[in-house]
Amino acid sequence: MKAQDVRQMTEDQIGDELAKLKKEQFNLRFQRATGQLTNTARVREVRRDIARLMTVGALKRASKKD
Repeated sequence: MKAQDVRQMTEDQIGDELAKLKKEQFNLRFQRATGQLTNTARVREVRRDIARLMTVGALKRASKKD
């Protein structure tokens, strides 16, 4: 997911995507703990996507207040 894609999303879409990624992150952590995780790079991608969504979401909320 690219930042440009996230900027084009509405706040509701960002919230939905954020919830989906957090659920995936939980599942990946569980898989890592049980030794079933095959794609270890996905953990990093999901973590960065979550940060990207949170950052852009915060910027949108801040610009809406002004």
